[in-house]
Amino acid sequence: METWPIERLIPSARNARTHSDAQVAEIAGSIRAFGFSNPILIGTEGDVIAGHGRLAAARQLGLTEVPVIVLSGLNELQQRQLILADNRIALNAGWDLKILHLEVKDLSLLSADLSALGFTTQELAQALASASTTGLTDEDQVPELEGNAISATGDVWCLGRHRICCGDSTDPAAVAAVLAGAAPQLTVTDPPYGVDYDPAWRHRMGVNQSARRGKVRNDHQADWETAWSLFPGNMAYVWHGALHATTVAESLTRQGFGIRAQIIWAKDAWSQSMLGKKRYLC
Repeated sequence: METWPIERLIPSARNARTHSDAQVAEIAGSIRAFGFSNPILIGTEGDVIAGHGRLAAARQLGLTEVPVIVLSGLNELQQRQLILADNRIALNAGWDLKILHLEVKDLSLLSADLSALGFTTQELAQALASASTTGLTDEDQVPELEGNAISATGDVWCLGRHRICCGDSTDPAAVAAVLAGAAPQLTVTDPPYGVDYDPAWRHRMGVNQSARRGKVRNDHQADWETAWSLFPGNMAYVWHGALHATTVAESLTRQGFGIRAQIIWAKDAWSQSMLGKKRYLC
């Protein structure tokens, strides 16, 4: 390793890797915190092969000299290959999420500056969360039905930090029980559409062989304003049928919600998207 004046280094015109101002600032912060621990790779004439981001960060820091490793054994073709390979091969690496979780957690407990690690705020939050990626069963495994129902109306099941209530979202007592004083900002709900959904007619007409035959309870109702009134937040994603879109919008508006957008579900089969008991929808 050698130390060269920074003005002797020549960035490659063939470098396809880009560095935003924010990323150069991150590299500069790393150099400031840990020193210039990763020398710049250059050719014998000072042309940069690997380390363009570090060179930009060094200039941002006002450094006059930088550590370099001179690669004298590479021809021009090999240098051009390495410029790409040095950047691309590193991207093929992965993370051991359990070890990452333990390491970031330990660094946090030691009051280390986690912002110097190069992770975004969201990535740090995910790394600090539980590293477990699998449950006790396969995600698609369906348990056998119990002979007798265990849950009863009013029960609140605690699943880690999640709470599930066996109850009615229009019942103030049930909503208060499941929230337990929490005030969520967002509700995502798919209430009955008010279209008297009845899949059995398709079987009678011989147009569907699906095993789905049950009706949706309370599907005569499209106005769920009582449920909106019990939600303490101010954002909602509400699934609804187009037939009663006006009813749904007006009920939300009366409870102080502002309609910002409609997301249309483009289903892949027309027959699957028909609601109600009509043979055709127009």
